[in-house]
This record gives sequence, structure tokens and C-alpha cells, in this order.
Amino acid sequence: MPDVMSSSDSSRLIGVGVGPGDPELVTVKGVNALRAADVVVVPVMDTLERGRAEATVLHYVPAEKVVRVVFALNERSDRGRREAAWDAAGERVAQLLRDRGVVAFATIGDPNVYSTFTYLAQTIAELVPGTEVETVPGITAMQDLAARSGAVLTEGTEPLTLVPVTAGSAVLKDALGGPGTVVAYKFGRQAGEVAEALRETGRIDDAVWGSALGLESESIRPASELDGEPLPYLSTLIAPAPRDGGRGGKL
Repeated sequence: MPDVMSSSDSSRLIGVGVGPGDPELVTVKGVNALRAADVVVVPVMDTLERGRAEATVLHYVPAEKVVRVVFALNERSDRGRREAAWDAAGERVAQLLRDRGVVAFATIGDPNVYSTFTYLAQTIAELVPGTEVETVPGITAMQDLAARSGAVLTEGTEPLTLVPVTAGSAVLKDALGGPGTVVAYKFGRQAGEVAEALRETGRIDDAVWGSALGLESESIRPASELDGEPLPYLSTLIAPAPRDGGRGGKL
């Protein structure tokens, strides 16, 4: 167990949501937080390739202010390796907090929605007691996909269910059996099972999926065109609630 480091009075960790990929979807508050921080941390996989968060951040801060930290984002089978990577990442950020004072952590989407930042904040609370932790909300992939595809997320009293398909396609199928809109995250590797669940529940005709939103490789397609082939991991699906077409029918 690493030694606990003391924090300075100005030690702050800020999770900044930078949206799904389009740099124009970073909020003004998010840009200000990135620019005001002493250093901006971006999560990368062990390949050290530039990730989506870093590509977005570089539109607003100089490269010399950005620090890549490996978080083994794609490691799901080897828990020991994943935990070791998380420990190393936490210690690296803790050291930056001690040396620099104010660290912004850029995360795609929103820092409070399935974000790496949640786990980092828990680790920092142990390693650097007294650190102030803040978050700046970001636009999510489901909001961007709704805007780009014209899919309405909710009307009136409709519920909205967000499901990470990494939890299994059975969880998604249960949600699709309900009355409201269902959004599926991270479903690319199980695209075939997702298409089957949509067909079995009669929800495929109005559903839409998208990947690489706001980037050159962006793809937005009707779910009816899913053919079972794997899609990019960070694909997003919207299956709108069944509606009768009347205006204000669910108010």
C-alpha cells in the first residue's frame, strides 16, 4: 500500500466532462476549468494512443499542459492487471496534485455517468486526504445522438432507462420490455444480441445507433440495419418509447 501523501490547501481535482467528441460541445464552464487548471490529465489505454478526451482537450489548452495517464480502460479479463494499473494511475494523479495543486481530469461525456473519474476520485480521497473534488457536467452521447438523429428521448411522463450493455444483453432486453425510452451504451461488441433483443421486443423500427459522434468517422444509422457485425465499442443506441403520434398524449 503506498504511503498517504498530504495535500496542500489548494489541492483540487476537477472532473471535466468534454462531451462525446465534437469539440464544440464542450461547455464554457468546462473550457474555463481546463484552462484554469495547472495540469490537465487525460486517460489513455496502455497503447498510449491519443484518446477522444485528449483530442477534444487540445482544442482548448496547449499540449505541454496535458498529461497522459494509463488507466487500462480496455482490461476486463485480468483483474489483477487492471487493479495494478488503477493503483499506478491513482498515484500518478496524486503526485500531480501534490506538485501542481489543481488538476483537471478530462473525461468524455459527463464525469458522473459511467466515468473513469468516479474511481479516480475515490482513490485520491485515500491518497491525498483533504483534496477538494469537483465536477463540471458534460454533454452525453445520448444527448448528442438524439440531436443528430432526431430521436426524442422523453415526452411527458415517459421514463428513461440507460443501460450499459457490458452488463449483458439480458439487462437490455428487460429494459426494452418496459414503457419508456431505452438508451444502450457500449454495445458495439454485442451488436448482434442487441439487434435480436430489439426485434424480439418489437422496438427495432424506431431505434437508432451512432458511433464516433462529432468525429470524421461518425456513423448514425437505423437499428434495423444492424447485421450482427461488431461495432465500435463506444456505440450508443436509442430505442424511443412507443408513441401513438399524438401531440402531448403523455403529459
